[in-house]
Amino acid sequence: MPKAWGENSQNLSTQSTAKAPLLGASLAELTAWVEASGQPAYRGRQLYQWIYQKGARHLSEITVFPKQWREELADIPIGRSTIHHRSVAPDDTIKYLLKLADNQIIETVGIPTEDRLTVCVSSQVGCPMACDFCATGKGGFIRNLEKHEIIDQVLTVQEDFKRRVSHIVFMGMGEPLLNADNVIAAIKSLNQDVGIGQRSITLSTVGIPNRIRRLAEHQLQVTLAVSLHASNQKLRKKLIPSAEGYTLENLLAECREYVKLTKRRITFEYILLAGLNDLPEHAEELAQHLRGFQSHVNLIPYNPIKEVDYQRPTTKSIQAFVSALKKRGIAVSVRYSRGLEADAACGQLRANQI
Repeated sequence: MPKAWGENSQNLSTQSTAKAPLLGASLAELTAWVEASGQPAYRGRQLYQWIYQKGARHLSEITVFPKQWREELADIPIGRSTIHHRSVAPDDTIKYLLKLADNQIIETVGIPTEDRLTVCVSSQVGCPMACDFCATGKGGFIRNLEKHEIIDQVLTVQEDFKRRVSHIVFMGMGEPLLNADNVIAAIKSLNQDVGIGQRSITLSTVGIPNRIRRLAEHQLQVTLAVSLHASNQKLRKKLIPSAEGYTLENLLAECREYVKLTKRRITFEYILLAGLNDLPEHAEELAQHLRGFQSHVNLIPYNPIKEVDYQRPTTKSIQAFVSALKKRGIAVSVRYSRGLEADAACGQLRANQI
């Protein structure tokens, strides 16, 4: 069994958590909840279907329930957000600002292609990591997202696109492993209740000491994406303040342990910043770190933000970096940003709107 992360199992008792949101509860939990409310067990499956398949936002919408009981349930939240702002790009990518129950605003992105619909979800309101190049990090940290607030993002995109979500990436606002309990619980619910395969889910982290190892103990089938963004410790400390207490060497050692425990390949994300980390010597350093590693490098040309003057690299320097890694036997691809010509970087739309 994995070590405890301080997670409390969801308690839907009508006495102890009368107003706990229902989204994120399993069929068994919802069935127990309706029975505790004095209703027959079959209403648990009805509730489950209305929440996860029909997208009910309020219990009053569930017309198969007796009217009197619906009135009694008026104060029980399902746990859905509202769309505060919606921005559509020419390629049909949609960036959403979602308003939560406490009026906090988070970003979510729906990224469609012909054969898939990917949702980029947030795990926190803001982010405490303060990475120097990141608009979300510049905005500070407010709180972790609850399990239902993570699941809601996927349902919202699915409903808005009127199309089934096929893939999820935890690459929105926040550091997922600083909210591991809720993120792992959401992943399990998205898999079991919403029906999205774990192998179609990617969890991205900048690296928190001991958290990758503990994540491995859960034996999830998700793809782990680790944000390196630098080929040496000195440069990584400049870009990622938390690297001061978690060296690149220690991070990679924990990643190797993750591969050993899970037998799953890791993706390493590397944002290319012009003239800073995109030079041939950086490619050589990165290759040395990753030799013999069961991994894949995902290069991401930078999306500039107004708060700092980092620049996007040239096509020539991107291609040279790719070639240098391939020459040294490193699996590599380039991920070009989809969507918005303005406010494309994570956190930019939220910062500009609020």
